[in-house]
Amino acid sequence: MKEPNIRLRALELEDLDFLYHIENDDRLWELGVSNVPYSRRVLLDYITSASADIYVDNQVRLIVENEQNEQVGILDLTDFDPRHHRAELGIVIKKEFQGQGYAKASVSRLLQYARNILHLQQIYAIVGIRNQKAAKMLQSVGFEGNNILKQWLCSPVGYEDAMFFQYFL
Repeated sequence: MKEPNIRLRALELEDLDFLYHIENDDRLWELGVSNVPYSRRVLLDYITSASADIYVDNQVRLIVENEQNEQVGILDLTDFDPRHHRAELGIVIKKEFQGQGYAKASVSRLLQYARNILHLQQIYAIVGIRNQKAAKMLQSVGFEGNNILKQWLCSPVGYEDAMFFQYFL
């Protein structure tokens, strides 16, 4: 499969509805750290106040667009540690674009950005043990899954283990 052509860009006001749907999709909550819905007002305030500078906000959120300028997904670098030059990766690809190579293309592009622009030393990701699609995608771009975090994530079925992945830039 040919890797799709994508573009990463900063959040814009017109992304409010897209961000609202992602942040309020309770099926995604068990994959991340959020467990409360966000209002449009809170998300609008975030979009308008975020500087898109990882050194100011300790995170950066980027919209993934395809060649038709459609919103395909969103990438996050969070928990930025300026002393140790690392950050945590988060990614959500819209259901209708999953399985088409967008996640791999997006993460590959983000790794270039993290290395060449942000000058990070490593990116890490924490993936629930049941999320084998994400684990395989991360491994396909060079992440190493080197630890199991026991009972790390609380899900509807109870606590579950997570895999810890690292990519050294």
